[in-house]
Amino acid sequence: MELPSLLRSHRLVAIVRGRAADAALRSVHALAAEGVELIEVSLTTDKALDVLARARAELGPSALGAGTVLTGQDARNACAAGAAFVVTPGLCAGAAEAVRLGLPALVGVFTPSEVIAARAAGAAAVKLFPAAQAGGPAYLKALRAPFPDVDFVPVGGVDAESGRGYLEAGATAIGVGGPLLGDAADGGDPDALRHRARRYLRMIDDFTAGQHPGTRASA
Repeated sequence: MELPSLLRSHRLVAIVRGRAADAALRSVHALAAEGVELIEVSLTTDKALDVLARARAELGPSALGAGTVLTGQDARNACAAGAAFVVTPGLCAGAAEAVRLGLPALVGVFTPSEVIAARAAGAAAVKLFPAAQAGGPAYLKALRAPFPDVDFVPVGGVDAESGRGYLEAGATAIGVGGPLLGDAADGGDPDALRHRARRYLRMIDDFTAGQHPGTRASA
């Protein structure tokens, strides 16, 4: 799996984190049905590995990843459940083991030194986390000056409005949990989730069309 290419193509990573396994699985299906291609199931989700394995079996080959991967065992469990990539909140044993296993790792960073360390560790891309607390799009723009070739994915407090700001500041993609999922993965309204997903996808279509004026954004 070429994670950076998928990030550049789709621009959105949806983060499913919930207290109810069945609701989390429904959320994965709802996101996929709306056209969200990159979906991360956090290991803090109820029965996360079961959710990941079932989603993989029911959706077929797709870009489903495991998030909040901290330990080597987390990475091995994610691989066994069918994860196509892993996401970590920072530099950790889980990231190192994912790289050893050949799983693309989206590794959490906060500072320039951590960006350097993540690249040296084999990260496929870096997750700027928590993005809002780091200083928002302005901080990302500053980070990109010394790291123009790094694929940054801001995560943490990214709503549709700030999401466009991150993309304009040079983010390869945005990662969105609560502002997109709401309470859907806890048993809330999946229709509201679908509505929010369409809003994010429209924003990305509009951004892409602005970057490439010959491209028509989807309705």
